[in-house]
Amino acid sequence: MKDRNKQVNLFIKHMEQSDAMAYNMDYVAAKTVSEFGVLNKTYENTGKLYAQLKTKIDNNQCDSFNCRWETEQLLRLENAPQKSLDFLSNVMSQLNVTEDKYYDIYQNSAYTVANKIMTKKAGFGKNEGYNVTINLLEDGGQEMIFTGPFFERPLIINSTTLEGLLNAGSNLVATTPDINKEMLSLLSGLGVLAAGSNNPETGELTPQAKIAEEFILKNADGTYDYEIIDIGNGKGRNILQFDIDKIMRKADPLINSEVAGLLATEQEAVAAWNVFLAHLSSEEEDDQMVQNANAGDLSWSYEEVLPLSQDHKIMLEEKYKQYFYKNYLLQFTTNQIPTVQADAAVFDLEEGRKQKADKFLKDNNLN
Repeated sequence: MKDRNKQVNLFIKHMEQSDAMAYNMDYVAAKTVSEFGVLNKTYENTGKLYAQLKTKIDNNQCDSFNCRWETEQLLRLENAPQKSLDFLSNVMSQLNVTEDKYYDIYQNSAYTVANKIMTKKAGFGKNEGYNVTINLLEDGGQEMIFTGPFFERPLIINSTTLEGLLNAGSNLVATTPDINKEMLSLLSGLGVLAAGSNNPETGELTPQAKIAEEFILKNADGTYDYEIIDIGNGKGRNILQFDIDKIMRKADPLINSEVAGLLATEQEAVAAWNVFLAHLSSEEEDDQMVQNANAGDLSWSYEEVLPLSQDHKIMLEEKYKQYFYKNYLLQFTTNQIPTVQADAAVFDLEEGRKQKADKFLKDNNLN
């Protein structure tokens, strides 16, 4: 099922991003019918029914004791128009999530199709075989029914059920958290960056952002403990080394807090896993791909994993930390040139290694 959701969601996404339909002369020439007149059909016979009920009540000719059933149905009809408007608003707010930048393509593709119908997108009109209706139910609720080629079966949304889900904090369609935005904020608030790494007005990182001195490895005499790298032709250069364990010990409590907040809405946690965390993809990597990186075989099915088990929560926390390190810390701890100008010069590789080894022996009284 999740593979079908992926295929349909991606097909619709690619179709919408393409201009191909504008060059299909048969399609351009055909009449597009995207006005479904949903509420018109819903209420086309209600006036007559309302009059019949009112007449029975006024003339005391009801079929139920004390006209109880007739009165309930009359009240239902009176309240129905506003309920329909509220219902439509709730449905649209849910379906609109399918247009988000980071929408998880492993979610039910029926909601993507329904959104295209409701927003009158090309290819999803009546003449393409799609339809949407709202039925009034005897219990006072309403149901919206979507049909068409991309649906395996009609998509039916009950107004009472939807309202209950929303009141409980659940959604039909999960919003994917902007992990990149969250992690930038996390990095800024960790206390591992040097003063001046953040713009005081926006809080964003500056081009001069760097790891604070206390997290850079040093020798016993206070000099920097550089790593020597081979740059070819017998030459080497120094790069800074960082106390990654110390940085992560500093980061762990805040990361744990972020993950706990994410898990408070488990639907969003699954979306974050599928879109960002499973393969540790970055936003830059996504932008370079024909389709956004996604979890593939590592994806979680909403139907199968919710509510999340403790094992899934542990997996998500671990991946969150790995994602943070790969995409946000690594850039500040890799190939960082010395700040001491004299130490930044290129030197003979073998001589540099010999001097570093001699210094280690001397500092540790081993020579």
